[in-house]
Amino acid sequence: MKVVVQKVSCASVEIEDEIAAQIGDGLCIFVAVHESDTSEQMEWMARKLINLRIFPDNEGKMNLSVTDTQGELLVISNFTLYGDARKGTRPSFTDSAPPAIAKPLYDKFIEILKNSTALKIETGQFGAMMKVELINDGPVTLIIEK
Repeated sequence: MKVVVQKVSCASVEIEDEIAAQIGDGLCIFVAVHESDTSEQMEWMARKLINLRIFPDNEGKMNLSVTDTQGELLVISNFTLYGDARKGTRPSFTDSAPPAIAKPLYDKFIEILKNSTALKIETGQFGAMMKVELINDGPVTLIIEK
């Protein structure tokens, strides 16, 4: 499992010219599932993300989590995170799990997040063409892989 997480002041997903999801202050989380991923990895990642201390405390130091700040989460599936462009000019996506494997694990990840926190959680739509708009706050962007 690989995620790109960005601390945002707002983020939204548009699908077929309609806003499908939007959040205010919080985390925009792009999720890619590897073919060998398990539910245990989804649980680890969910705990990591809701406890990741990347929000400023009263002294401006990154010391608070999205849970501490009562922020919001936007979770978006993004198989291209496993794109490999080392050879040639067309990326290979062979490390991404096929949809039959990825979708149930992506859904499980969202379920784990919802069961782990009372924070507002919005999502994109698995497999859809999406337009993502966000304001990266900081900027703070991390790549986390398990």
